[in-house]
Amino acid sequence: MMFARLPRPPRGLVRGAVYVGALAGLVAMAACSSPSSRFYTLGADGAPAGSVAPVSARTSAAPAWLIEVAPIDVPPQVAKNQLVVQTGPTQVKVLEEERWASLPGDEIRRALSTSLTQQLGTIDVYGTAYSDTTPVYRVSMNVQRFESWPGSHALIDAVWSVRVVRGNAVMTCRSVVSEPVSGGYDALVSGHRAALQRIALQVGAAVQAMAGAGAGAGVVAPQGKVGGAKGAGFVVPACPSAIAAAAAGS
Repeated sequence: MMFARLPRPPRGLVRGAVYVGALAGLVAMAACSSPSSRFYTLGADGAPAGSVAPVSARTSAAPAWLIEVAPIDVPPQVAKNQLVVQTGPTQVKVLEEERWASLPGDEIRRALSTSLTQQLGTIDVYGTAYSDTTPVYRVSMNVQRFESWPGSHALIDAVWSVRVVRGNAVMTCRSVVSEPVSGGYDALVSGHRAALQRIALQVGAAVQAMAGAGAGAGVVAPQGKVGGAKGAGFVVPACPSAIAAAAAGS
């Protein structure tokens, strides 16, 4: 029995197929070896992984007055998960591989809430029911600049207020804090964390001043004064300086 011999494919076609296969393999390897994203947070370090709450942990009574940290606004150009760094006065760069663990506004609100509750020994009741007889101080913040300059500084420019819930007494202030940073994105995030902590000390001092003056303990009187049960009033305290806030937090 005789078999017909099949024609051999041209050498050029074989070489082309080998080249295409090798190229596809290199592309697949490059995709597998692409750098993974890194995630950053402004919050303080939490409990070690795998730790559990102690058996002695129990629910404690609410303090004499409470705070309510509202959601925080940040500039639209940085309101994204990617880190946005300044490359010049009018230029920025979006870093796809360097990301926030949550949106910057949420990161700032959580870090501010944690700092204030620790400073003041109170509870953040935002989104939680509370007694109508307990004084509550609402903290609002509008971050107007959130600038990241690698190897130079991290800057936060924020307008914030402390308002008596169920009252008209309000203190409105502005904080502009710039922290020098070294190279690397870890240092840049640490600079923002330090800047936010300095602002949190000023906000905490403002809440203490409002509470110490009795704001929230009575009903609102004319001319921005707050009248207590005996008719005594007070003027809303002035914004705390950075030096006074640091002294109060030390």
